[in-house]
Amino acid sequence: MTAPLLGKLDWQPALEVPELLAAPVRAGLQDVTAYAAAIDAELADTAAFCAEYDVPMAASANCVIVLGKRAGEESYAAVLVLATDRADVNGVIRKHLGVRKISFAAQHDAVRTTSMEYGGITPIGLPADWPVLVDEAVVRAGQVVIGSGIRGSKLLLDGADLAKLPTATVLDLAQH
Repeated sequence: MTAPLLGKLDWQPALEVPELLAAPVRAGLQDVTAYAAAIDAELADTAAFCAEYDVPMAASANCVIVLGKRAGEESYAAVLVLATDRADVNGVIRKHLGVRKISFAAQHDAVRTTSMEYGGITPIGLPADWPVLVDEAVVRAGQVVIGSGIRGSKLLLDGADLAKLPTATVLDLAQH
């Protein structure tokens, strides 16, 4: 497997460097071709990461966890959009999930429910019953950088592979 070139990073086959992955991400990568690279955990936030490691924002995707409520029931979902875009949480996402109210999950809830570090949360390895909503632009982007479940590394994979995750749905999620 030839490692891809993107930014100033040493990409290695992700499953060969398990120390760079959160436990649920390791388990979820069994059917996905991905590469991992170590980064400075202080630079895990997208803008700082892209600037330091020379990765275009259009090649980086952010995963946010949302919490929907309807008739006293709560449900979580993951939303993935390119770093250059903003997710239409109160429009497309709320309607697709069929919830009355929706918000970003509180940081402590996102960490607890995903078993991942805040700033490293990724759609790979999430609870099996969570919807994963992937923006069309992520799927079309080619190689994209996403979280690895920890702040000290990133994953690189083909955005189209995210559409193949078991609970993934591809939608036009970005605000226009």
